[in-house]
Amino acid sequence: MVKCENTLYRNNKRKEDIFILVFIYLAAAIAVTLIGGIITYSVVHGLSVINWQFLTQEPSYREGTLGIGGNILNTLYIIAITLMIAVPLGMGAAIYLNEYAKRGKFVRLVTFTTETLAGIPSIIFGLFGMKFFGEFCGLGFSILTGALTLTIMIFPLITRNTQEALKMVPNSYREGALGMGVTKWHMIRTILLPSAIPGIITGVILSIGRIVGESAALLFTAGSGEGLPETAIQYLDKIGTSGGTLAIQLYLSMAKADYASAYGIAVVLIAIVLIINFAARRIGKHLNAS
Repeated sequence: MVKCENTLYRNNKRKEDIFILVFIYLAAAIAVTLIGGIITYSVVHGLSVINWQFLTQEPSYREGTLGIGGNILNTLYIIAITLMIAVPLGMGAAIYLNEYAKRGKFVRLVTFTTETLAGIPSIIFGLFGMKFFGEFCGLGFSILTGALTLTIMIFPLITRNTQEALKMVPNSYREGALGMGVTKWHMIRTILLPSAIPGIITGVILSIGRIVGESAALLFTAGSGEGLPETAIQYLDKIGTSGGTLAIQLYLSMAKADYASAYGIAVVLIAIVLIINFAARRIGKHLNAS
């Protein structure tokens, strides 16, 4: 029997394919190395500063102690408030544009506007938030002012990611559901959104990363307060007071040449982002499975 060397597999295994495969693996390795290097460098330089007091107390200049408890609380407040406002608005806008609006000038105008909004520098958002939410609306320097400003910043990101996720759902899902006599909203709620959950979760995760890392806009809107509430009422009232996030405190520490605290804050920031991302992905998988 003659052994056939020129099989279909061997013919398809061209030099170009091998080169592209090597390039893809190399790019992936570089990305992983960069992320691992940043995390490792931050942990090595900042882990020695982190202890229970550093994580749970506010700084005391009289006693010379460090603490970022107030900044951690402010960061969680801003993440929660921003997402509670931006996610429903962004998803609603995406559903309207993708499922209800007729293709035409209006949809193109809205799409162009959201894309332009996503490219505006964050410091301009900060100036707008300070003037509109802070002065015109009378909210002043507060966590709520910062959260509303960040809502405008991440709104285009959530909208575009949700739009792309909805576009990836096959039209046969829509046609089959509508053919069975269900309403359009019921079809969107029970079929399209569960199918688009992975893409929506990706948009939320990217938004969280931008919220956690933002400093320029929040300096003009949320301020740099680092106090901890003492009573339950103060916890509720805190959204109306000045509150500096971890990113702002990191910036201020670097400005004071307090590099040890800055690296410690960086480690905490990385840990918060990883925990929230892991939790978001777990929730997405659970929703997708159900």
